[in-house]
Amino acid sequence: MDTELLERILHDVEKPARYIGGEVNMRIKAVENGKLLRFALCFPDVYEIGMSHLGSRIIYNVLNEREDTYCERSFTPWPDMEKAMRENGIPLYSLETKTPLGAFDVVGFALLYEMGYSNVLTMLELAGLPLFSAQRDETMPLVMAGGPCVCNAEPVADIFDFFVFGDGEEVMNDVMDIIAECKAAGNDRHMLLLRLAQVAGVYVPAFYRSEYKDGSFIGHTKLEEAAPDTVERRVVQDLDSAGYTGDLIVPYLNIVHDRIALEVFRGCTRGCRFCQAGYIYRPVRERKPETIIEQADSSLDCTGYDEISVFSLSSGDYSHIHELVPQILERYEHDRVSVSLPSLRIDSFLKDDLEHIQRIRKTGLTFAPEAGTQRLRDVINKGVSEDDLLRAVRDAFEAGWHGVKLYFMIGLPTETDEDVLGIAELARKVSQEFYSMPRELRGKGLRCTVSASTFVPKPFTPFQWEPQISVDEVLRRQALLRNALKGIRGVEFSCHFSETSRLEAAFARGDRRLCKVLVSAHRHGARFDSWDEHFNKPAWEEAFAENGLTVEGFANRSIGQDEALPWSVMDPIVSHEFLAEERKKAYSGQITRDCRKGCNGCFGTRAAEFCSFEGAERT
Repeated sequence: MDTELLERILHDVEKPARYIGGEVNMRIKAVENGKLLRFALCFPDVYEIGMSHLGSRIIYNVLNEREDTYCERSFTPWPDMEKAMRENGIPLYSLETKTPLGAFDVVGFALLYEMGYSNVLTMLELAGLPLFSAQRDETMPLVMAGGPCVCNAEPVADIFDFFVFGDGEEVMNDVMDIIAECKAAGNDRHMLLLRLAQVAGVYVPAFYRSEYKDGSFIGHTKLEEAAPDTVERRVVQDLDSAGYTGDLIVPYLNIVHDRIALEVFRGCTRGCRFCQAGYIYRPVRERKPETIIEQADSSLDCTGYDEISVFSLSSGDYSHIHELVPQILERYEHDRVSVSLPSLRIDSFLKDDLEHIQRIRKTGLTFAPEAGTQRLRDVINKGVSEDDLLRAVRDAFEAGWHGVKLYFMIGLPTETDEDVLGIAELARKVSQEFYSMPRELRGKGLRCTVSASTFVPKPFTPFQWEPQISVDEVLRRQALLRNALKGIRGVEFSCHFSETSRLEAAFARGDRRLCKVLVSAHRHGARFDSWDEHFNKPAWEEAFAENGLTVEGFANRSIGQDEALPWSVMDPIVSHEFLAEERKKAYSGQITRDCRKGCNGCFGTRAAEFCSFEGAERT
């Protein structure tokens, strides 16, 4: 690496701190003797987003705790830096040692959202690595990925050598053990992948062939007898003893979530039928309050942060939330450390906690009703009412808040115009709650942001078979809602760009034919697809046309329950039969109870093995 050349070009790019490394708590290991396994942890987005990802921070620490492994970081360069690197022949490198990615043993990506796929190709290309796994030879690093998108890895199956499915803390040490053994034994690439395929939670797509008939996916054929019939998701059973972030790296520039994140529990018991995370992170596993306090102490001591985020899919459902929040606030009050509670359930009774929190600093409050009418909330099994929402915002207003965000979705199965207009009616009632308070209690005026994203059907949910509504219909419903919200005092509207939601749906439910579409789109200039200002619609239109496919063929069609699913090679543990029954209940408006009130049998015959609620009545 020509470090002098790199330093010169950094003077001419936006936010050079993205590319220099050297941050506080960055891990440093001796690489001169060549004995370490080199792992490049890659995040297919800009530094500020990648450094905010808790999962990547955990894996960084877990791997660096190994004496035989050095894990280093790399992120997608912003377009100005990419251009400068190409013009000057600078390969993509790690922040820790400025080593080109092509010199590593493993290049591992975190796949959090489908719209990051084109950035994976950008990073591989800048690293000088072939985009397709079949084109890489013995001299090149293994390219792997983990994260929620691995639920359906097929649209990128030809890009990666292998995937890890499930909790990374649980599987990555097993993976590195095999790589170390095979490297020491001098095994070739095929033998190494064969060994990895026998590790629970590892998927090697080259050992399976996708089959098609009349232009439709019909199943997988296994090509290696030693490969498993299905790849079972790995689960960390004990979060208290699981790896954590260790000493957090402190960035030189502001990142998206520039605070300490304390994961209080993993999983969710609510069973919202659209929510992939709620199904693929089951069962619920909680950390003990004393473990969380210990992690808070350690993180504050090594970083100097003054804000803690109590993090989970639904923070208000943590069984010790009402003792944990006051304890954290009282413990760190003299240091002016604040606490935020993202992902609040609107039926969580948190009034006392909110009053405690605002003593230090008011952080953001977000509630997610998801749907505008009770009928549709029952369809999606949200399990909350209008009264729950109004009570929650009333508690917030009385505790001193004047700003809240309300998240909804447009295009949920069975949605009608009445449901869309119901969003505006809920917003109106929230506004009325605020302005019905005495003026002296209100303080500043209300700022209520209504956000409406587009429903995307995801694998391993009861709605995985459902179509996404068309772009024209998305735009019509957005306009209907925007007009209905006009004139409501203190309410503003934000909606997600529908073109990216359409692509997200296609890649969420797609098969291996989309690999070539992805590569074509990248060659036509697709980059940073989740950023509206960089989304290149013509690139994607040309890519689909060149490969004889359409977005609508993947995103906008209903999948029959008897059809083969591209992601059927992955076993999420939640049973297919349970998901099908939940879909049936959705159409009849039936609610499924919260798992904490009794096991619903989502793990089928394996409920006793995985269910967190032992002894609960099973249905």
